[in-house]
Amino acid sequence: MKLFSWNVNGIRAVARKGFFEWIEAVKPDIVGLQEVRASEEQLPEKIKSIPGYKYLLNAGEKKGYSGTATFYREDLEPANSWTGLTEERFNQEGRTLVTEYKNFILYNIYFPNGQKDEKRLQFKLDFYDALLAEIKTKVAQGKKIVVCGDYNTAHNEIDLKHPKSNSKRSGFLRIERDWLDKLQKSGFVDTYRHLNPKKVKYSWWSYRFNARKTNAGWRIDYFWISENLRDNLVNAEINDQVFGSDHCPVSLELNFQD
Repeated sequence: MKLFSWNVNGIRAVARKGFFEWIEAVKPDIVGLQEVRASEEQLPEKIKSIPGYKYLLNAGEKKGYSGTATFYREDLEPANSWTGLTEERFNQEGRTLVTEYKNFILYNIYFPNGQKDEKRLQFKLDFYDALLAEIKTKVAQGKKIVVCGDYNTAHNEIDLKHPKSNSKRSGFLRIERDWLDKLQKSGFVDTYRHLNPKKVKYSWWSYRFNARKTNAGWRIDYFWISENLRDNLVNAEINDQVFGSDHCPVSLELNFQD
């Protein structure tokens, strides 16, 4: 089973930049999109009717801001789906869309950005903790968890081009990176780094300073899985040859024998 995650920075924009051709080429089983920036009525009809796929959308209350969508093959109808985290204050921006399948629960998440101010940074950290508490509870219940999305934090120095100059910027603050350490210590696996311990690849590039052309990027888009899925892990990739957004898609391949 092949899953993709992509911050599209506007689903209507990426629809004009090769999104449909990309879907046709890679034929994903499931795609989690972040920052869709569209409500149901704003989605182009072509997006709503991609051959062979259905979708779920969690649009933010503020028009043109945030939001998540999950597309899945018609024969992979989730057994259950829901939006948001258990704490209501995190659920106004359409950041969390959860789909439950036979072998795992997929959390498709557009994590908050903490660069605006201290209050927003604290909101991001609180969001992180609320999610971790929820997924740890699910694992304790015997569930298998996949968390994909734009985490808005690079974990270690290998994960961004200029770590020293960004060490005091939200997205690479020690306190944000500590949460990713905590996620790891709680029994979750960064699939790409697990399979590629020393490989340098990025998933986001600023639109400024020709960052993508010079590959001055950050790895902030991830698939993390619970430890009880490790034996099902086949591959994880950063698809940096795909354009259309300031992020590129990341992917995960899982194998289930049954």
